[in-house]
Amino acid sequence: MFAVDLHSHTRFFHGRRRLGDLFDPVGVELLARMAARRGLDGLATTNHDYYTHFEDRNSVSVLPGIEVTTSDGHVLVVGSDPPAETEPGELTPTETVELAHERDCAAILAHPFRDSSLREADAGFDAVEINGKHPRTSDWVRDLADDLDLPLVGGSDAHYPIEVGRAHTAIDAEELTVESVVAAIRDGRVEARVDEWLPQRAIRKGYRFVHGRKGHFERPEVTTPGFGVPPEE
Repeated sequence: MFAVDLHSHTRFFHGRRRLGDLFDPVGVELLARMAARRGLDGLATTNHDYYTHFEDRNSVSVLPGIEVTTSDGHVLVVGSDPPAETEPGELTPTETVELAHERDCAAILAHPFRDSSLREADAGFDAVEINGKHPRTSDWVRDLADDLDLPLVGGSDAHYPIEVGRAHTAIDAEELTVESVVAAIRDGRVEARVDEWLPQRAIRKGYRFVHGRKGHFERPEVTTPGFGVPPEE
């Protein structure tokens, strides 16, 4: 059994691509150091709409990935050959999943209750993510995964090293390779886990406030146009 964070970012800012490209080698080093400290075996780097190859660091396997901004929300594409770059909003969910599968990658529905209507798409995802920024939606996500008959994975959605591992995936495999991770996701040999470490709970409260103010996160008592309602309703 291996512990892998399937959703991480090598920079704490968006945009400014040239500056980001310079920072990314530092960012992945910091992520890997924290992952090793937290007892993780691997992490996937899933930067927004671009993929950069990184070597394994500090005994931590660094898996290839990208977070694709589809027309309806974010999809994590993790595997041996993710697309190098995608145009935000250009691909539909179905096109993204097809692209992932053509490249021997798993397509994961990311944070389905934050800034997304992907849970309404019939796109053939391989798994649904419990996101480390908002694990209080876990019950909703579990109901959604049951409805879609899909396995659950965990990802921290870390932009800062301290966030690594706050949600991760237990992967049942004999060895940790990107191919074995993809196979385990597709076969359902995965389990989402959430870290309840006190500092992480404090950080999550901050994200909940920020995303709530931006209108990206749907609370049970608030109906946000375009975001649907919790599954139990």
